[in-house]
Amino acid sequence: MPQAEQTAILNTTLQCSNCGATLHFAPGTHQLQCTYCGAANEIASTDNSPIVSFDYQTFIDNNNGHVNQQTEKVVSCKNCGAATTLPPEVNSDNCVFCTSPLVLSDIENKQLVKPHYVLPFLVPQQQASESFRKWLSKLWFAPSDLSKMVTSDARQFKGVYIPHWSYDANTTTDYEGRRGDYYYTTETYTETVDGKEVTRTREVRHTSWSYASGTVMNSFNDVLVSASNSLPQKVANRLEPWRMEALVHYNEQYVSGFRSELYQIKPEEGLEEAKTRMDPTIRDTICGDIGGDEQTISNYDVTYHDLALKYLLLPAWISAYKYNNKLYHFTINACTGEVVGERPYSAVKITLTVIAALLLIIILIYCFKQ
Repeated sequence: MPQAEQTAILNTTLQCSNCGATLHFAPGTHQLQCTYCGAANEIASTDNSPIVSFDYQTFIDNNNGHVNQQTEKVVSCKNCGAATTLPPEVNSDNCVFCTSPLVLSDIENKQLVKPHYVLPFLVPQQQASESFRKWLSKLWFAPSDLSKMVTSDARQFKGVYIPHWSYDANTTTDYEGRRGDYYYTTETYTETVDGKEVTRTREVRHTSWSYASGTVMNSFNDVLVSASNSLPQKVANRLEPWRMEALVHYNEQYVSGFRSELYQIKPEEGLEEAKTRMDPTIRDTICGDIGGDEQTISNYDVTYHDLALKYLLLPAWISAYKYNNKLYHFTINACTGEVVGERPYSAVKITLTVIAALLLIIILIYCFKQ
């Protein structure tokens, strides 16, 4: 279908059937909500086929060949470099990641790779605000006045779809290492009791080491890697898990009213991060295969095959708050309400806790000596 015809159809589907105003996706539903009259417009499913992964190399080849692309209006932040699409009615805005003002006159039309799937927003804006308040109130060693000083106006929470790569892989790993098996011997020793030498025995643990080698296999599914430099991988990891069972085929109507960030990390780069995330599981499998009571791994060689991926958009609410004139950023998983963010610490509370711990240790030592 020609691009102009696709755009015309999309514009029609994003107009309220009641009054003709702009429609926004309503989190937690499969509906578009009219921003003017409040009417609900059901999103018609256009693809009911199963959620599957796509061959990795084929995707790379097609991506380089500009296959399966769509045109979007994109604005780039001059401060942090994040590139996002914006809702059409936005006339001024700040970057959701660094809060710097965006120069909307610099909006460009770009050909972008179309995502395979989108995980629609499940947590509404107001509920996200409540999750943030709960998170704030439960922080350890936070300043006592933090909850009172920080406002959480839900309107300040910006919904953004974060690009992710999801990798599937089967691995075959050849390894060499050592197996340690415990054994015990009886040892005789003497000690002084009431001024007399007393002979006693005790069991002493030893480890018998032997060479080990073998081959193990692993299967990985949906290893997620953030494709955004604006959302560091360590933050993305803490936002997990995502409700992957709620994925739907990409449909522009689900992103209506929200920002979408473009991927900055290429799938080839993301694969290396995915391998890093797979590594602990592979090492655990090797240790299980070696057996015994202790294991050491000398070297191992991993072969990755049946590589596949999905290009996903995952939903997040992003905002920031000020405390003592310092800005703290936070992100909320818009499926589960999980909050990950920066926070201040109370030096007074930490100092008092350390002093109390030291006093407790001194008291325990004194009681033990008595």
